[in-house]
Amino acid sequence: MKKIVILISGRGSNMQAMLQVGLPCEVVAVISSRAHAEGLEVAREYGLPTHVIAHRDYPERALFDAALRTQIDAYQPDFVILAGFMRILTAEFVAAFSGRLINIHPSLLPAYPGLSTHARALQDRVKIHGCTVHFVTPDLDHGPIIIQAAVPVMPDDDEARLAKRVLQEEHRIYPQAIRWLCEGEVALCDGQVQFSHQKQVSFALISPGLE
Repeated sequence: MKKIVILISGRGSNMQAMLQVGLPCEVVAVISSRAHAEGLEVAREYGLPTHVIAHRDYPERALFDAALRTQIDAYQPDFVILAGFMRILTAEFVAAFSGRLINIHPSLLPAYPGLSTHARALQDRVKIHGCTVHFVTPDLDHGPIIIQAAVPVMPDDDEARLAKRVLQEEHRIYPQAIRWLCEGEVALCDGQVQFSHQKQVSFALISPGLE
């Protein structure tokens, strides 16, 4: 069985979604960059080992990454899962876990990398928004894409309503992506995502809907 380490910084809702569905892997540890992250208590309720590597304790990003890597390496995981981990990782850290470091981002990448994705989508008056699970590369929020989910942007949406709709899809596609990885259904090969069995739906999301 594959082993994963989950990294969090806050409430850990995506982590909780993974734990609730029961994945074909062993979660060997949950590590937070914040001592008071709500997700730590969730992890403890599931009986998982938890650790805090507080970024504020390190004067340089490279020192924080080195401490984080040491803690992760103690568990020898097959994959490292970023679940609301709000730190930008150094290229050296990313290289150490190349092909094994996974993130979810609240936009349809490559659109809206970085922060404030929902506000930017609303400002641009897009009709379709969503979320993306991808392999992490040194190029922020531009790694090879595993799976995406799209949602319509409604005329009366504000940032909170749109964020809630996207988060519901995050909780669906992130566990699915981890399941594929742990079952060997998907892998990163020469910078490209490859599925052992192609998965594709045959319908389109159109917003506003056609009459």
